[in-house]
Amino acid sequence: QVQLVESGGGLVQAGGSLRLSCANSGRTFSSYAMGWFRRAPGKEREFVAAIRWSGGGIAYADSVKGRFIISRDNAKNTVYLQMNSLKPEDTAVYYCADSRSARFPLTSWYEYDYWGQGTQVTVSS
Repeated sequence: QVQLVESGGGLVQAGGSLRLSCANSGRTFSSYAMGWFRRAPGKEREFVAAIRWSGGGIAYADSVKGRFIISRDNAKNTVYLQMNSLKPEDTAVYYCADSRSARFPLTSWYEYDYWGQGTQVTVSS
């Protein structure tokens, strides 16, 4: 049973930083990659970043490239999203997701198999 638990969200001023974590309990060899998505009020869920568990492979949405950094700790089955230079438009619920597909990157939410409950990130201006 795969269970994803996000943490690290909160309220921050514009220009500040936050670090999100996603612990993947129950992860097996069939988990190829992890992704971060976000959903702002009134908007569709959008891709933020993705990383493969092995063999390299990192991808970012254009809107966060150069500001966000995705990383992983295989020993802890945990993926991180370091968010720097935050903007009010980054305000959203952030979700991590587990993909069983060998294709990379996967930027559509329906291509992921398991999801966390989400963590709120609010950036004030």
